[in-house]
Amino acid sequence: MSCGIKIVLACFVLATLISSNESARILGFFPTPSKSHLIIHSSVAKALAEQGHDVTVVSTHKCTHKNPPYRYFQIDVPGFSQKEFSNFITNPPPIHKRFFVLNDILNHYANTSLHQPQMQKLMAEESFDLVILGYFFNEFLLGVPAHFKCPVILSFMIRTVTQLNQLVGNPEEVAYVPSVVAQGKQPFGFFDRVKNFLIVNIVEKLIMENLQMWYQADLYNQNFPADKYPSFKDMLKNVSLVMSNHYFIQGPIRPHVPAVIEIGGIQIKSKPDPLPEDLKSILDNATEHGVVYFSLGSNVQGSTLEPAKLQAIFNALAKLPQKVLWKWGDSEVPGHSPNIIFKNWLPQDDILPHPNVRLFITHGGQGSVVESTFHGVPMVGIPIFGDQIMNMDGVVKQGFGLAVDYKTFTEEDLSSLIDQVLNDRKYKENIQKFATLYKDRPLNAQETAVFWAEYVLRHHGAPHMQSPAVHLNAFQLHSIDVIGFLLACLYIVFRINKFIFLFVKSKIWKVKSKKE
Repeated sequence: MSCGIKIVLACFVLATLISSNESARILGFFPTPSKSHLIIHSSVAKALAEQGHDVTVVSTHKCTHKNPPYRYFQIDVPGFSQKEFSNFITNPPPIHKRFFVLNDILNHYANTSLHQPQMQKLMAEESFDLVILGYFFNEFLLGVPAHFKCPVILSFMIRTVTQLNQLVGNPEEVAYVPSVVAQGKQPFGFFDRVKNFLIVNIVEKLIMENLQMWYQADLYNQNFPADKYPSFKDMLKNVSLVMSNHYFIQGPIRPHVPAVIEIGGIQIKSKPDPLPEDLKSILDNATEHGVVYFSLGSNVQGSTLEPAKLQAIFNALAKLPQKVLWKWGDSEVPGHSPNIIFKNWLPQDDILPHPNVRLFITHGGQGSVVESTFHGVPMVGIPIFGDQIMNMDGVVKQGFGLAVDYKTFTEEDLSSLIDQVLNDRKYKENIQKFATLYKDRPLNAQETAVFWAEYVLRHHGAPHMQSPAVHLNAFQLHSIDVIGFLLACLYIVFRINKFIFLFVKSKIWKVKSKKE
């Protein structure tokens, strides 16, 4: 063996040993009913595995990473059906029952995942240096990092919501930061501020958060008894970091404490993977009219849509001169048209960068909007549930596309919007300008996630990043006790001054009376 080869091999072995010594054992626990959420969470885990860490992912759906890193270990906990969650999205219960039904679904997924044999075996036999928890109103699972006695990072699929803000002391700023469920353009007008104030403080904090915490405290105490684990209240103050799949340029503009890190676009590959030959042929040959890509995400299946809405969508797409790639997960298609190609699965992040993609028809999920924005493809939205409505509202206001109302739209409405976005160049120009801004950052999303996860590891949970607001109750945080104290002091001073004034006045009156 030559001297040069020996040196190369020695360097390789040394590098491997150094990497092994510096690598951490990380658990990604992602008990979500939504595959789209899992795409975000598992992308964080994948980035850490590519950096050389040993990452074990436990999830309720199979991760779909192509060529995952060799240090990325996947454990699927079986027995979950997505149909219940899909039905909840497309046919939601009455608004007064919606929170309770969603809470039951989420708690069922989270609690059942925790008790799966594979997860129980990990908890009994393994140790970890860091837990990344896929957050979806499942605070009781903070008992998992308590079990492993290690720091925890929460991964979230959109910008932070009220419950997450409370966990890390992130300011709400209701005067100019809209709630996720509210719509409004910054800066707010007076009635927008009234609406946002009521939604955040009455609906989200007073009602939803109190009910949520009651549910979560009960589940925590059932699974992590007080004689073995820290209290639920203590664990709520033990979150090292929140990674939010958002970037400030998307808006709304808002302040963040150091423990909130924005990793918008974490699921987007730096370079698209090669397309399958059939898709590549379709896209490459669509030089005259281009291609329309249509997907309602991973949670909505065609069979769960209202038949009339499904027929309206099909009719509108069948009239187009463009080829239509339609992500369709059911066995029976809604119809046949020579320009429509149905596929059970489509590599969205590899299709959108293709220069012949003219339009993305989307449900408006955060992941889809981010990918379309990143690749500069204008959108027509059919938002159905949750943040999708807010996301598409932002798309429309920024001039990146248009949206219909799922409850009321007709075939003619959808056709009109598609025609408008396809043929008016301003939508393409607006979104491509924004794509340049979106990509302009000091580190890409993957590098940002890796740096801050390793920062938490290096500094043993990084408690110095925690906002003091985490340790204040609502009265202290909003200085209500201080205001009350100052008002009491003011009242006492007023009473003393009044007493002195009346006393002096009476003395003067007596002296005056004697003189008279």
